[in-house]
Amino acid sequence: MLTIALPKGRLLDDVAGLLKRMGIATGSMSWGRMLSYLTRDKRHRFLILRARDVATYVEYGGADIGITGEDILREEGRDIYEPLDLRFGYCRIVVAELEAKRGGLCKKSFVRIATKYPNITERHFSKKGIQVEIIKLYGSIELAPVVGMADGIVDLVSTGRTLRENGLIEVETIMESTAKAIVNRASMKTKYKEISGFLQSVRKALQAI
Repeated sequence: MLTIALPKGRLLDDVAGLLKRMGIATGSMSWGRMLSYLTRDKRHRFLILRARDVATYVEYGGADIGITGEDILREEGRDIYEPLDLRFGYCRIVVAELEAKRGGLCKKSFVRIATKYPNITERHFSKKGIQVEIIKLYGSIELAPVVGMADGIVDLVSTGRTLRENGLIEVETIMESTAKAIVNRASMKTKYKEISGFLQSVRKALQAI
């Protein structure tokens, strides 16, 4: 049996569609409530987790395989295999500032940035030679510059609509992100045949899109 960690939130519908194309029955899964689901043939057990917890479960052996966003993997730097880009869930991590202060970030040698991606943010500004103070937030990040708490933000965007609605504009893109399949290092050895078969089924399902 393979234990597979799946992310709640924005990626889950795409993941459910992928599993359906693979012929893995998920019709009776209550995506909103169930935390664990065992398929009828008992070949797959699915764990429904917060996206940020998927890589942790995979790294520490709670799951053999996981699906999560590349943004989280680059932020957390987990010791796992990343064998496959799933090509859905596209989004970007961007630097943004108030439109009313357009260009202000580019002129500063020290900035205060609100974000839920402190490691990515630190690396980005360090490469540019800019000192950064990071304010770690878990939600409503766009409000930080509005109330004067930060010079700008680093956040995940898809369409950029939320930024615009809060008077923010994109300054630059730090990275692009799509969903990745990840594998526990020990499981790759002990369950090589099963994992290889699962990943091959994923590849075929992606080609059929």
